[in-house]
Amino acid sequence: MSSDVKVVDIVVCLGSSCFARGNSDILAVLQQYEQSKGRKASVRLAGCLCQDECKQGPNLKIDGEFHHNITAASLRQLLQQLDGSTRRSHGET
Repeated sequence: MSSDVKVVDIVVCLGSSCFARGNSDILAVLQQYEQSKGRKASVRLAGCLCQDECKQGPNLKIDGEFHHNITAASLRQLLQQLDGSTRRSHGET
């Protein structure tokens, strides 16, 4: 992996409420992003069981920070922000 590519940890809630509220669409957006050319962040994707945030779902975490009521459009916006940030890759000092 190139040194200018950030590694971003994204954890998607796969609980039944979040999944029913649209996290299946979120997974499709993440797949599109991972396949896109010219991106500046690499996604390390994981799933988790319910995080007791169901009323605010669909939920996901990006580098440990909760994001609630995620839609495909809001996730695309978050991913664009990641590509524009200057944060260092995991493991760099």
